[in-house]
Amino acid sequence: MWNLPFTVVPSQATVAAYIGTALAGREAGTVMPFAIVLKDTGEVIGSTRFWKIDRHYRKLEIGSTWISTRWQKSFVNTEAKYLMLRHAFEDLACVRVQFTTDEINARSRAAILRLGAQQEGIVRNERIMPDGRKRNSVRFSIIDEEWPQVRDRLQARLLRD
Repeated sequence: MWNLPFTVVPSQATVAAYIGTALAGREAGTVMPFAIVLKDTGEVIGSTRFWKIDRHYRKLEIGSTWISTRWQKSFVNTEAKYLMLRHAFEDLACVRVQFTTDEINARSRAAILRLGAQQEGIVRNERIMPDGRKRNSVRFSIIDEEWPQVRDRLQARLLRD
């Protein structure tokens, strides 16, 4: 996971700075970081956050998500994103929640679609990755009118898992 060309996961050497940046963003009101913790054991198995928070236009982005390899393709991402979406739409009154991922990250694209998000388009050369690669990003969203159906599908899926 640490060597994937499209996922930035903090190493032991960089995790303190990663957490510090997230907490500084929280203090500034631009980021809401979350640790993904297994309820039964208390084990921290990932991280995600709200960012690009725009209170005036009532929108935000969910991103910077990484989940321990052992817990990928399990209930973890679905439940974490369900809780975040519920908070965004029902507590923060967002009208739009967006997701952005690397065009070459097929696993992430599929996971976002499974949440019920709609693909909106591809932003070309959206950023330059640490290895110098020009990244095309795929943008997805869920809007407030879609939330009730998305919520119901996610709740049903979590009951099955």
